[in-house]
Amino acid sequence: MGRVIHFEIHAAEPERAAAFYERVFGWRFQPLPALDYWLVHTGEGEGISGGMIRRRGPGPRPGQAVNAFVCSIAVADLDATLAIALDGRPEALAVAKTAIPGVGWQAYVHDVEGNIIGLHQADANAA
Repeated sequence: MGRVIHFEIHAAEPERAAAFYERVFGWRFQPLPALDYWLVHTGEGEGISGGMIRRRGPGPRPGQAVNAFVCSIAVADLDATLAIALDGRPEALAVAKTAIPGVGWQAYVHDVEGNIIGLHQADANAA
């Protein structure tokens, strides 16, 4: 069975994107200058790490339909993470916090590059 083992963030301004993901999730970025690429370390334990590449075309337009996979990031406190991710950018909320009964809470935001990311807080009592 094929499993997702790596993800890539496309960014017109990779340094700005790295700062966003470091602030919101605590991720670490390792530049590979010869490749114009960054390795993304998301932490220890279960999950995957990925990379970031400089965007080679136009970025997503506001209101545009999603045209790629959307990754959801596990967070301990969805409300606190939303506050950090949306700090000064209320328009970056793509889908408000929604209960998935018996599973948890989900929301979607735009990162500083216009990419959509999911935020997920596990909670068996969500209703």
